[in-house]
Amino acid sequence: MPTIHFILQDGSTRAVEAEAGASLMETAIRANVRGIDAECGGLCSCATCHVYVAEACIARLPAPDGEEEAMLDFVAAERRPGSRLSCQIQLTEALEGLTVQVPPTQS
Repeated sequence: MPTIHFILQDGSTRAVEAEAGASLMETAIRANVRGIDAECGGLCSCATCHVYVAEACIARLPAPDGEEEAMLDFVAAERRPGSRLSCQIQLTEALEGLTVQVPPTQS
């Protein structure tokens, strides 16, 4: 079970044990991580599960596909180089220690 580190909107950090195979969004919802709205339930159609992947972790993830890239144009908070939709990040043991920041807003 990889441990994921969420930097919350108030600046605090919360470590969450994730299930390998689950998405980052599913993990956040199960752990009640505030600020991950996920209005579409993980269908890559709302951009309300936006996160900022820590710079040191970006290279550990596959690049976003075209659908995710298109949805990232609609995020409510500033889009940054580490912007990703958490519904599109599948967790594996290799992502142990992944750190993501919850943006200040999703809407």
